[in-house]
Amino acid sequence: MYTCPCKALPIYNISMDLKERIQQDLITAMKAKNEVATSAIRLLKTAIMRFETTGDKKIATDADIIQLAGKELKQRRDSIEQFEKGGRPELAAREKEEITVLETYLPTQLSEDEVRTIVKEVIASTGASGKSDLGKVMGALMPKTKGKADGGMVNRIVQELLS
Repeated sequence: MYTCPCKALPIYNISMDLKERIQQDLITAMKAKNEVATSAIRLLKTAIMRFETTGDKKIATDADIIQLAGKELKQRRDSIEQFEKGGRPELAAREKEEITVLETYLPTQLSEDEVRTIVKEVIASTGASGKSDLGKVMGALMPKTKGKADGGMVNRIVQELLS
């Protein structure tokens, strides 16, 4: 079952593609006058339109949209850090609210323990033994964690386990 980020319309047909779902969520958020959800979804839609209009004429797939949503999340996290350093907790709080909206468009994120287990398996399968094998491990690992875990966390765990 799917619940839209603004919680005004509880259930959609789960078979709709991500782009359609985002459009429906935008309409729902606007009708509910949910400014945070409306803003976050509009920014994601803008990123999708920018992706589709640059270079070759292409239509964003669900995988592309997940990647774009991940980039938007990363930007929000960076903004939160800057706002907190700058003494603007109200702006940081708004960014955190937008993160919760954007996370609904991503696959369920892996916990740190799950990532650690996957990293150990990849290290064992690649025969990596030290930090010099970081590239080999990351190359085999990223397809398994892409979109499901924060790349910074994955990199930190790999470095920790290879040292």
